Amino acid sequence: MSNGPWQPRGQGPRNPNPWGGGPAGGGHGGREPPDLEEILRRSQDRLRRVIPGGGGEGGGIGRLGAIGIAFLGLLAIAGWLLTGFYTVRPNEIGIERVFGRFAALTAPGLNWNWPYPVGRIDKPTIAVQTIEVGLRSDARGRGGVRDVREESLMLTGDENIVDVDFAVLWLVDARRPQDFVFNLREPAGTVKAVAESAMREVIGRREIQPILTGARLEIEREVQELMQKTLNGYGAGIIIQQVQMQKVDPPNEVINAFRDVQAARADQERMQNEAQTYANRMIPEARGEASRIIQRAEAERERMIADARGEAARFNSVLDEYSKAPDVTRQRLYLETIERIYGGMDKVIIDQGRQNGAQGVVPFLPLNEMIRPRAGTTEPGRR
Repeated sequence: MSNGPWQPRGQGPRNPNPWGGGPAGGGHGGREPPDLEEILRRSQDRLRRVIPGGGGEGGGIGRLGAIGIAFLGLLAIAGWLLTGFYTVRPNEIGIERVFGRFAALTAPGLNWNWPYPVGRIDKPTIAVQTIEVGLRSDARGRGGVRDVREESLMLTGDENIVDVDFAVLWLVDARRPQDFVFNLREPAGTVKAVAESAMREVIGRREIQPILTGARLEIEREVQELMQKTLNGYGAGIIIQQVQMQKVDPPNEVINAFRDVQAARADQERMQNEAQTYANRMIPEARGEASRIIQRAEAERERMIADARGEAARFNSVLDEYSKAPDVTRQRLYLETIERIYGGMDKVIIDQGRQNGAQGVVPFLPLNEMIRPRAGTTEPGRR
């Protein structure tokens, strides 16, 4: 009877088939299982040949084998640790992970982190990138541009349709690159979706006329601010550097009608400018004429007030004299009035006291023209 597979050497014959059965036939279809003792022995022989000055059999071989295995393990660990060195380029930022969690940010240069699978390195590029919305440039650099109308057609606030092509310049935020790595799965697709949504919102709040003419800079600024606010809410770690509107036109189907409308509006503005110029010329003239009329009226008013005050003063002075000598004053007023009435006309005096057909007409007055003064004589009425 055999002593089994673990029988020491030199203590009887050893069964070449430790699992039972003869070398041919048996319960395993003629296949012998591996001899573990033989495998160990051959391994020790190889190790003895590799290590110079190896000892004899038994415990010496086992100790040497353990030392060799430990040495190989240390070499493997050292090689594994050496794979943890990595280089960060000047336009990159290193993001170290340990067991999948964010550990630290590293500057450009040579750095070290735990190798895979314990650690991992992400190196996002800090460079300006461009996202096009509404158009696609030729990737081969031939200068061709393909219009993507499902992205560029937008509805304005006055229910018109406008074709807007624009580009967005963005880059990774160097202060929070870990947000860019951990919070975004498809950065370019996210930026494009946010850009299209922001532009549609801004265009939807405006009428088409300012969009086609002079509101481009303001629209670009509003879209940039809205995109940055949205991405900050996502924690995307992205900076929107600029929004550039490249083409803003009506749809091709109605562009001719829009051009006619634009021409009519240009004529309207021209006529309004001409009317405003005429008004600017006529209004100051009218205001000047009105001012002159007002000044003349005020001067006439002052003159009439002054005359009235003079007449009142003269009347008061006459009244004072009249109160002192009523008869004399009354006679004087009568004579002055007669003089003022008859002073500038021809006069005929009829003497009603004559009788018997005598002529009672004094044909000519005033007497100062009928009686001319002689030299050396005194004029009538003067003494």
